[in-house]
Amino acid sequence: MTDTPTAGPLLDPPGAEGLRRPRRARTSIALVFAVHGAVGGTFVTRIPWLQERLDLSPGQLGLALVMPAIGSFLAMPLAGRFVHRYGGRAAVRGLLTVWCLALVLPALAPSLPLLCAALFGYGATAGMADVVMNAQGVEIEQRLGRSIMSGLHGMWSVGGLLASGVGILAAHQDLDARIQLIVTALVLTALAQPVCHGLPELKAAEEAEAPPRFALPPRSSLVIGLVGFCAVFAEGASMDWSGVYLKDVTGSSATLAAASYTAFSLTMAVSRLAGDAAIRRLGAVRATRLGGAVATAGGLLVVAADSPALAIPGFALIGIGIAVIVPLAFAAAGRLGTNSSQAIAGVATVTYTSGLVAPAIIGALAQATSLTVSFALVTALAFALVLSAGALRIAGTARVPAAPTGNTGAAGRGGRPAESGAPRVL
Repeated sequence: MTDTPTAGPLLDPPGAEGLRRPRRARTSIALVFAVHGAVGGTFVTRIPWLQERLDLSPGQLGLALVMPAIGSFLAMPLAGRFVHRYGGRAAVRGLLTVWCLALVLPALAPSLPLLCAALFGYGATAGMADVVMNAQGVEIEQRLGRSIMSGLHGMWSVGGLLASGVGILAAHQDLDARIQLIVTALVLTALAQPVCHGLPELKAAEEAEAPPRFALPPRSSLVIGLVGFCAVFAEGASMDWSGVYLKDVTGSSATLAAASYTAFSLTMAVSRLAGDAAIRRLGAVRATRLGGAVATAGGLLVVAADSPALAIPGFALIGIGIAVIVPLAFAAAGRLGTNSSQAIAGVATVTYTSGLVAPAIIGALAQATSLTVSFALVTALAFALVLSAGALRIAGTARVPAAPTGNTGAAGRGGRPAESGAPRVL
């Protein structure tokens, strides 16, 4: 790691709050991730209500549920423009607020076409908020000099799990989803304001060129995005199909099959919360290789399973193995070039495309062959993580902004940046 800081796209003036209070910034961004996850966790629990209210067939519901992914895919490249124009804190606050309020739209849609439009907008705001908060997370990670991205994504999972618990309770009490989603949206919007206040005010350098209004992912981010693609494919396949796999392939009860999603989500959340310690010890590349090996072992166990006793641990191992991969991909993207937001948007676009296509590919392959063959593909992609982990080495040198004179908390003696303890890339 060099002691000479490289130029980054987002700069603080000397003595700025973001450099004086990096721990406060870390707490704030962690809560931002939790609020973002809570919005998604709330919506998922009321999908059955939406289907029943609009009398949607499975095919119609599937069409509606693909709209958030399309909206997110198309809108994420726009996020860099918001950061450049308004600054990191304002971009996160604004987009997170709109994302929280967008939770109301699906419940108010009176027909399938309007539901699709509402979910398209819902997904667009989700994707842009996702990019800007990950960009903030990467910048804060650089200032702290150690890995925090895995823990941030763990907080996203925690927020989703807590919100889904509230949603399940509301559904059990037959509470009208319109009431629940409006109240939840207002509560989360109110929480987003003080949470975002603690973020550093990151501004683009005056000489920095504004990013285009819409840009394709940078080539440098595509390879990193493919690493995330493999991880999200395994995640999406496991989350959407684990219950079906247990029921149809291993003959489990419906209750046990339904519980597999919760078990998988919990292993993901716990692994992400604990993942930063492993990343600091192993480095990004070794952590990715180890995670890929664990996920591959889990996939092999699922493919070989003839009972729930084998399949459930297999899905758990997949969750543990892939938990830190996407956070590492975002962290790596944030160290590319001079526009971290654009690079992160590129990686997010490639990565989340996997979540769009994974369920359909698994279903089509299962229809043509079997679910066992489908998860053989998942296993192969998990093993691809072992082979492609070296792509994260591209970001081996973290950008550590110059610290203001006298700020001994973020710099070494003489006001020079201290040797960074950011994730080692080996």
